[in-house]
Amino acid sequence: MTLKKKVTEAFTSHFGGEGTLYASAGRINLIGEHTDYNGGFVFPGAIDKVILADIRPNGTDKVNLFSVDIDEAVSFGLEEADMPSQQWARYIFGVCRETIKRGFKVEGFDAAFAGDVPLGAGLSSSAALESCFAFAINDLFNSNAIPKFELARIGQSTEHNYCGVNCGIMDQFASIFGKKDCLMRLDCRSLEHEYFPIHLDGYRLVLVDSVVKHELVDSPYNRRRQSCENVAATLGVATLRDATLEMLNAAKDKISAEDYFRAKYVIEEKDRVLGVCDALGRDDIATVGRLMYETHEGLSKEFDVSCEELDYLVEIARECGVTGSRIMGGGFGGCTINLVSDSVYPRFIETVVSKFKARYGHAPRIYDVVISDGARRYEE
Repeated sequence: MTLKKKVTEAFTSHFGGEGTLYASAGRINLIGEHTDYNGGFVFPGAIDKVILADIRPNGTDKVNLFSVDIDEAVSFGLEEADMPSQQWARYIFGVCRETIKRGFKVEGFDAAFAGDVPLGAGLSSSAALESCFAFAINDLFNSNAIPKFELARIGQSTEHNYCGVNCGIMDQFASIFGKKDCLMRLDCRSLEHEYFPIHLDGYRLVLVDSVVKHELVDSPYNRRRQSCENVAATLGVATLRDATLEMLNAAKDKISAEDYFRAKYVIEEKDRVLGVCDALGRDDIATVGRLMYETHEGLSKEFDVSCEELDYLVEIARECGVTGSRIMGGGFGGCTINLVSDSVYPRFIETVVSKFKARYGHAPRIYDVVISDGARRYEE
């Protein structure tokens, strides 16, 4: 059964009739990890894995939801005291509340939704969910008067205020602004962005999911962000975007070794993102791949957000001649993103599945991804 059929049939079953279909995408990030909340650059793109929702205003002040994937229904009002207990419903409740806080309209609606964005794989299914409903609320109740950047901020504020993750803006930005066949360089300080057409003739982007799940609420994610803020305060800068390695080394005796290495990674990653943009402009795929491997080393050895399984996936990629490979997402599990030549692809897939399964007892999941559009009314 197609995703569209699954969602529309669930909507008809629970609410009768039909609504309007909206979609928003999961995302990849080619390079630039943990730089968004440090005021740096990221280089994401929306992918062809989505959250799809069938939504219809119901003329009340109640929101009635049905999650097809979880097989659970929830209803809530639109006041702060109405927050649901279910974590998945808080993403949508938060979007409603953050929209209202900004002076825009939200009325009651019915919705059924499902997705094919893999959960726990670092593809930001939560941002896709937030962006899908933020876009729909803007379209249904506000005549699209809310600027797209504000839709991204609504999703980010939902994470901060209702879901317990002090995330940056990248995931929601990618889900809202995604454009087919383009990656986006986002300056997370100024929020200026530029689209970069991506030409991967003879190459493909492949995600290898370790099937190691990570939970970011009350997690090492927030502690790493605190490390970055500690160093920025010591250096007297607003964020590590304004720091240099010279400044960091001069203050090395004033900060912990742990904070030093985390800041070192962030400062160097800022330059790697710009290097990848330049390399893509020259169709220099080899340099893109080299910088991806460097990012993984930094994330694993300095920022310390990798794990044994992810390091092993990158090791296999190197052995197979994969052009570039690294952990992707917040860390502590999830996927590697791999830049793979067509000639290497068959051997890589066969090898990574067999070796990983032999060591860990389960096979990784493989997702070939295509760079696609972000939040939108859904039309096949």
